[in-house]
Amino acid sequence: MTGTSLWRRLLAELLGSAFLATVVIGSGIAAQRLSPGETGLELLENAAATAAGMYAIILMFGPVSGGHFNPVVSLADAVFGGLSWQDAAAYLPAQVAGCAGGAVVANLMFARAAVSISAKHRATPAHLLSEVVATLGLVVVIFALVRSGRARTVPASVGAYIGAAYFFTSSTSFANPAITIGRMFSATFAGIAPSSVPAFIGAQVTGGVLAIGVILALYPGITPAASQVTVPRDQDHAASDGQAGPLRAAT
Repeated sequence: MTGTSLWRRLLAELLGSAFLATVVIGSGIAAQRLSPGETGLELLENAAATAAGMYAIILMFGPVSGGHFNPVVSLADAVFGGLSWQDAAAYLPAQVAGCAGGAVVANLMFARAAVSISAKHRATPAHLLSEVVATLGLVVVIFALVRSGRARTVPASVGAYIGAAYFFTSSTSFANPAITIGRMFSATFAGIAPSSVPAFIGAQVTGGVLAIGVILALYPGITPAASQVTVPRDQDHAASDGQAGPLRAAT
């Protein structure tokens, strides 16, 4: 990847992941306080905030790092050649650290303990199947749009997909190993018990691998129009070398 220096991209991934975790966990805490005992309404409030926040966060940080905030998306981008394997490996700790930090910030904003380990067990067969499906769908949405020349619609589409997946999956669609790790640091509506995290991450990686296969089958090539970042990054540099980066987006 050319253009933006690695340290700037890592900072963008760190901050974007932190904002993502803050939105997910903070809105979950707020929903519990605003609508106590109303589980459906709590979920609706949490989903709406996450969908809108995801859209805005990708627009904020996408021009710098591509706005992945998700190791599975970085993995897929590396497979398709949009991100080097070395950079993908560097993105991962930034994403995880950002989500963990964002969880702490969300806890503190609502006057809770900075770290409170969740006891919410989620690793049932239904939850794990949901995470496979949710992650598969997320990655396919992103790369299908990029490879069909509609990359500029990815931020809104990712937000819409995640908002919908809160309701059509029993797991409420984590679809992201980094946010899964971050959410275990908050014993709230959005939390997950540490014992459930490995199985969730395994399901998410499985969904990502399946998605890569689906994308290769349905969209085997990238058109010139599709060879754009989700939010155009480093346009001057891209114009100077006749290139534009491939995909950049995530949850």
